This record gives sequence, C-alpha cells and structure tokens, in this order.
Amino acid sequence: MNFFRCWIEGIDTNEVAAAWNSSEILAAIPKSATGGLHNCLMYNDFNETTTCDRWVFDTTYRTSSRAIDWNLVCNQRWKAALAQTVYMLGVFTGAVYLGRLADKVGRKTVFCWSGALQLILGVTVSFIPEYWSFLVVTFFYAIFGSAGAYIPAFVLTMELVGPSKRTACGISFQCAFAVGIMLVAGWGALIDDRKILQAVYGLHGLLLIPHIWIMDESPRWLWAQGRPKEAVDIVQKALKFNKSDEVLDRAVLVSKGKIESSKTTEEPSVSTLDLFKTPNLRNKTLNICLCYFANSLVYYGLTLSTGKLEGNPYLITAVFGLVEFPSYAAVMYFLDIWGRRLLMTSMMIVGGTACIIAAFMPPGTIISTIIVIAGKLFIAGSFAIIYNYSAELFPTVVRNTGIGLGAMCARLSGALTPLITLLDSFDPKIPSVIFGLVALVSGFLCCFLPETMNQPMPQSISDGENYGKGDTCFTSCLGKKENDEPYTDEDKAAAAESMVPLDDINKKV
Repeated sequence: MNFFRCWIEGIDTNEVAAAWNSSEILAAIPKSATGGLHNCLMYNDFNETTTCDRWVFDTTYRTSSRAIDWNLVCNQRWKAALAQTVYMLGVFTGAVYLGRLADKVGRKTVFCWSGALQLILGVTVSFIPEYWSFLVVTFFYAIFGSAGAYIPAFVLTMELVGPSKRTACGISFQCAFAVGIMLVAGWGALIDDRKILQAVYGLHGLLLIPHIWIMDESPRWLWAQGRPKEAVDIVQKALKFNKSDEVLDRAVLVSKGKIESSKTTEEPSVSTLDLFKTPNLRNKTLNICLCYFANSLVYYGLTLSTGKLEGNPYLITAVFGLVEFPSYAAVMYFLDIWGRRLLMTSMMIVGGTACIIAAFMPPGTIISTIIVIAGKLFIAGSFAIIYNYSAELFPTVVRNTGIGLGAMCARLSGALTPLITLLDSFDPKIPSVIFGLVALVSGFLCCFLPETMNQPMPQSISDGENYGKGDTCFTSCLGKKENDEPYTDEDKAAAAESMVPLDDINKKV
C-alpha cells in the first residue's frame, strides 16, 4: 500500500494534488521494486532520479497524523521508529523502578499515582507541537501509563484470588488489552484530527481514578509486609461482599501474622538481585525474561505488520484485537487442563512458525493475511499466559519486581521492534524471520520451567528457590505431573502456615 509519494512541482498544487495514476505523475515518479510509485524518489529536469523534500499523502483513511504533519517519511522515517522506541524505553524504565517500588510501598499506591499521571500526560502529549518535546513527554507517559498502572494492577488481581480463580481472573485481565486495541481502531476511524484523537485516548485514564476509593491493597502483600491486621480486615470484607456468613478468627490470624513477621524481620531485605543469587530461581528468572522478550517481539512485530497489509487499516487493527478473544477463550479453557508450561510452549512455537512462514508469502494476499492473524492469535495467547505463569512462579516478596523485570524485557524488545522492522530495507523477510526464530528458541527453553497449575504460590525467597526443582517438560511427561491435582488437605495445611488469610478465602468464599 502506497501511503505517500513525492510532491511534483507544477503538477501538484496546495489546493489539489494530482491523481496518483495520472500520466503526468507516472512520468514524473519512478516505479518501486514492487511495481508501485516510489515513495521517496522522482525524476529531475535531466530525467535522473533524485530525492524529494515534500510529499503528497494518501488521505483515503486519514488526513491528520504526526507522520503527515511532521513528514516522518523517507530520510526522516527513523524519527517515527525512534518515537516508538522511546515509548517502549519509557515502559522499560517504569518496569524497573515502579515494579520494585510496588513491592516496597504497595500495589495500590503505585497504581493510583500512575493512573492519575497517565491521565494528565495522556492528554498533554496530544498538544505537543514539536518533535523532541513530544519524545520527552511520551517517555514519561509510557513510564506511568503502561508500566505503572498495568503491572501493579495485574499483580494485585492475582494476589486477591486463590489458585482455582487465577486463570479466569488473569486471562480476563488480558482481555482488556484486546478491547483497548479495538478502541484504538474505532476512535481512529471516527476522529480524523490527530490532536483530538490523542486527547480522547488520554481521557480513558479517567476510568482509573475511581480505583483510588474502591480498590483495596493486596492482602497477600500486607501479610508479607508484617501488617496482618489490615490483611485480615480486607479478607473479611471480601467474605462479606461474597455474602459468606463465615467470620475469621481475627485475633488468632493477627497473632500468627505477627509471629511470621517477627521471623521475617530478622532476614535481610530483598531486592531484584535476590532473583539471581540462587541457581534455581536464577534459571527461572532468566528463562521467564527471555519469554517476555520473545512474546513481546513477535506480538508487536505482527501488530506493526498491519500497516503493510492491504485494506482498511482500522478494520485490520480491529480484527487483530478481535482475534485475541478466541485465543483468550481457548487459554482460559485449556490452561487448567493442560497446564501453563505445555500450552505456552506450544503457542509460542506455533506463533513463531507462523511469523517465519508469513515472511516468505507474497505480501497483501489473503493467505498471508490469514497467516499473520493466526500468528497473532497464538502469540496473544502465550503472552497472556506468561503474566499468569510468572505471577505463580515468583515469590510474594519480589513478585511485582519479578513481573516488572519480565515486563522490562518485554518493553526492551518492544523498543527494538520498530528498529528491527527498518531492516526490511535490506530484505523484507529479515524482520519476520528474526521475530519467529526468537519465539522458537524461547518456546523450547520454556520446557525447562516447572508447572504451577494448582500449586500454592511461593511466599519467601527460599520458597521461590525450592519451587519446582527438577520439574521440566522432559521429567514430567510433557507437562503433566502426578501431583498436578487440586490441593490436598496436606497442601492446604502447609500453605496455611505462610498465607493464612488467602487460604481462608479459598476455602470459605
């Protein structure tokens, strides 16, 4: 699809541009390798090709965008890629610092402050008139928008529920991501002015503000921080909300919490480095980080490919969001049957394979479009699983840090994605092949992670180190262990020692 061509002085005017297929334009602009008009070259008075510094844009679907207003094409194309990279680096930074901060000061605190700043910056960025200032505001918008609001909210959601509800809650949380993609397409199709459009996108942050009053802190985090009284109060509130007549023995639970707190206060404070100090936890952390990196690389790589598909870009983007729903539905159904490891590994391998196959298909054909959409479907499923999976693998004391570290790797690959796509200047196949190979390697390495289905979530660093030792896809019959059954009474009793309030939720709510 030709999005722009050179402005031909004397043929194009400020009032009206000449038809793209007119004889004057066809004589003034050389053909590209694909047979269409070249985007960046024209003939000069000596019938030699030369670059142009003014362009005519295809306004069939859009007349206003930063690419159009700031001419982010041809030799300025790198600026568009840099803007996407800066955004992802902002999310990367937020994942590093805000992830750790959420483990220190609480999930709700970081989420609420980030939500407020996301609203302010999301509207502000729409009125930035200059490129470099736009990059600065975009960077901070990404810090608080994606990393600061998204990750703590997901972690809090997973910590509020027991093992039997983690899959439904975690995948439902990811469904909002697909809804967001469809909203992006819908608003983009309805609103042509790019300033108003960005302001509308930013105003969606208003949905986060009521959480300041209606959302509770994570009782699991409060318990791990030695604040059992607050944790028990929130659990009792949950029981009442679910119309349960059960009343917790507050005094006993608070007493147990204080005893556990006195034990943990003697231990040194934990940090991100604790994820790498012991061999088993280090291997799992590195494997999970690569998995985040690979999933993000393929996911955003395929998303960026929508601009190269033939047809209405808003419809294609909406379809890309829509196809995620059957993927999430399949994940929700099979995740508690096949387990996390087997399903995620399979989806990554299929998604990576689809990415490579698409690279060798003629662009713009129905078959290539179907393959790209199929690849997006599978990789969206594995991307949803990795959040659930990592929340169950990392111990409570560094859970937000661990997921933040994984998200940091995801955003690092997201920052690299637009730069990798620039390699299509050498060969159009290179970006997709890179995306697919990384996904295949990571999918294979996921076979060495332990299964977490129906297992209690680890609390301490030592729990995280001992969790899943020796459990790989090759030692447990492709992901199905003999003890992959719902909690036994012994399991519950053991889990109750370290997370009494949440165990009570599982049994009574």
